[in-house]
Amino acid sequence: MGRTRLYRNGKLEAEGFPVADVSEHVKDPSAVVWFDMCEPNEEDLRAISEELGIHELAVEDALQHKQRPKLDVYESHKFLNVYAVRFDTGSGRLDVAEAAAFITPNALVTVRNSRRFEIEEVIRRWDEAPGLTEHGIAFLLYGLLDYVVDTHFETVEAIDEQIEVLEESVFGERAITQGDQRRTFEIRKSLVTLRRVVMPMREVVNTLIRRNDEIGDGAMAPYYQDVYDQVLRATEWTESLRDLLSNIREAHLTMQSNKMNLIMKRVTSWAAIIAVPTLITGFYGQNVPFPGFEHSWGFWVSSVAIVLVSAVLYRSFRKRDWL
Repeated sequence: MGRTRLYRNGKLEAEGFPVADVSEHVKDPSAVVWFDMCEPNEEDLRAISEELGIHELAVEDALQHKQRPKLDVYESHKFLNVYAVRFDTGSGRLDVAEAAAFITPNALVTVRNSRRFEIEEVIRRWDEAPGLTEHGIAFLLYGLLDYVVDTHFETVEAIDEQIEVLEESVFGERAITQGDQRRTFEIRKSLVTLRRVVMPMREVVNTLIRRNDEIGDGAMAPYYQDVYDQVLRATEWTESLRDLLSNIREAHLTMQSNKMNLIMKRVTSWAAIIAVPTLITGFYGQNVPFPGFEHSWGFWVSSVAIVLVSAVLYRSFRKRDWL
């Protein structure tokens, strides 16, 4: 179960070796071991924790889902919990994949709760920078964090593009549909989830930068600083998008309210125009004598009054932009 790699003296020496050999390799101070576990059970984690001396609280955190992104420091190792994310542009929903890592002086154990966390992408980043393998755990940990933070940044970019489309729909000629409102809600929910994932990463990466023992001789410091800059940009971008989406939602509601007011003004105006002929004809329908009763000029007076008053009302409403 799982994937394995062995680096010795800054070079990739072996991979795919049995998990049982991990405990032997970590005894060599010149060796750095990476071991990946996907959807392990409690028995699997207990076994590896005994081999590497992992604290039981860290094992419990790795078994529990939906932990917040964090970095816990123990006496002999560290525990890291992170999330890779992917935004579905079709549905507007956010796909979240959780992963944990046990970090010892010469071993990195990644624990994935789902295959959606693409560990192959992390391996590709390691293979593309062979000159950094001499930095051991600091290099492996950097590759993992770089992949995670890149998924955050790519997701923020994708959401930004979707919000631009929503902006155009607000002030476009096309009427706002129920689908637009539902998509706004889905994107807003995705941003809330993304914020919970991105915000704590500032503290995680900042803690690693402050701890010199994690970065080693300092040669990896610029790489960790680059990851930290990406985290800050993703965090600030996420916050600005939340505010922007809230403004778009308020604009949707305001425009709907304005449209409803316009419709009510038009309905009321036409009702007033229609009410005038009804009033005049109703008055002339009384069973008592009135000016023009049983005379043709009475009919013409009432007809002219209907047209004249209706025209005056129509012009008055048009002047107020109610029609």
